[in-house]
Amino acid sequence: MIRFEPRESVSPVLRAGVPVAAALAALALAALPIMAAGAPVLQAYALMAKGAFGSFFAVSELLSRATPLILTGLAAALAFRARLWNIGGEGQLYAGALAAVAVGSGAISAPPAVMIPLVLLAGAMAGAMMMLVPALLKLRLGADEVVTTLLLNFVVVLFVQMMLEGPMKDPMGMGWPQSEPMADAAMLPKLFDRMRVHAGLIVALVAALLAHILLARTVWGFEIRAVGENREAARHAGIPVTATFVRVALLSGALAGLAGVGEVAGLKGYLTADLSPGFGYAGIVVAMLAGLSPLGVVVAALFIAGVFVGADSMSRAIGVSNYLADLVVATSLIAVLVSGLFVRFRVRLVGTGRKASAGKDGGA
Repeated sequence: MIRFEPRESVSPVLRAGVPVAAALAALALAALPIMAAGAPVLQAYALMAKGAFGSFFAVSELLSRATPLILTGLAAALAFRARLWNIGGEGQLYAGALAAVAVGSGAISAPPAVMIPLVLLAGAMAGAMMMLVPALLKLRLGADEVVTTLLLNFVVVLFVQMMLEGPMKDPMGMGWPQSEPMADAAMLPKLFDRMRVHAGLIVALVAALLAHILLARTVWGFEIRAVGENREAARHAGIPVTATFVRVALLSGALAGLAGVGEVAGLKGYLTADLSPGFGYAGIVVAMLAGLSPLGVVVAALFIAGVFVGADSMSRAIGVSNYLADLVVATSLIAVLVSGLFVRFRVRLVGTGRKASAGKDGGA
C-alpha cells in the first residue's frame, strides 16, 4: 500500500532540482514521437539546440521569443504566489496590445521620449483592468477566477477581432483585418542592427528584478506571500488581504499587458488577431517551471523560447513537425505538477510486509 506523507521541510537541492527534472522528463517524453516519425532523436535535439543557440541570429530570435514569455510568466508567478489563479494572460496581452495601438498609431503626436512611456503605460493599464474584473468578482461574489479569467480570454480576442474589422481597421491594409501601423516615435528601439530583439527585453528583465525585490525585500511582498500561504491567518495577523489581493491582480494584469505592447511596438508594428501564438498560456508553464520565482522565470522563459525557436529549425532540417515544441511545453507542465506532488509529499510503502507475513503464517 502506498501512503503520501507531507514533508515537514523541503531541501533547497530538491526544490531546485524539480524544474531541471521536469525539463529533462519533457524532453525524454518528446523523444517518443520523434522516434515514431522515423527521425534520429539525438540528431533532432542537436538540431534543436543549434537552432536556438548556434548563431548570433539564433540567440537574438530566442531573446525575442523569450521577451513576452518573461512578462506573462511574471504575471502568472506573482498572481499564483497570492493564490490568485490568473489564467487570463492571453486576453490581458491582447488588451495591452490594443491599447498600445490605440495610443501609438497616430492618436497622439509626440517625440519617442514621450510616446514610448505613454504606449507602455496604456498597455499596462489595459492589462490591469482586464484582471481587475475577475478579482472583484471573486472578492464580492466568490466567482472562481480560473473560470472568469479563462473566459475573458475569448471575450477580449473576439473584441480585438471586432475592432480590427471595424473602427481600427487599416484602410491601407488591402482588406486584411489589421490595425493602422504604429508611429515610428512609438516603436521600441532595436537592441542590435538587423535583429528583431528589441528594448522590450530590457523592460522584461527589469520587471523580473523588481518583482524579485518586491517579493523578497518589501512589506508588500511579505503580505503577498502571507496571503498565498494562508489567507485567514494573514487576515488575523492584520494584513489587508483584500487590498493585497487587488494590488496583485492589477500588477499581474499590467505585466501581461506589457507583453502585448512589446509584440506590437517592438516586433510587428501593427495589431492582428494572430498576434500571439499562446504566450499567455505558455506563461503559466514558465511560472510553474520557475517555481514561481521571478528570477527563475527568466531562465524558464529562455528554455521554453529555446524549445520553440529550436523546434522550428529542427522541423525544417529533418521534417519533424514543429508541433513538437507544443508537446515539450505541455509535458513540462505535467512533469512540474507531478514532481511538485513528490516535493510536498514523501511516498512510503506501508503494510505490505506485515500482510505478507500474516498470510504466510495463516497458510502454515
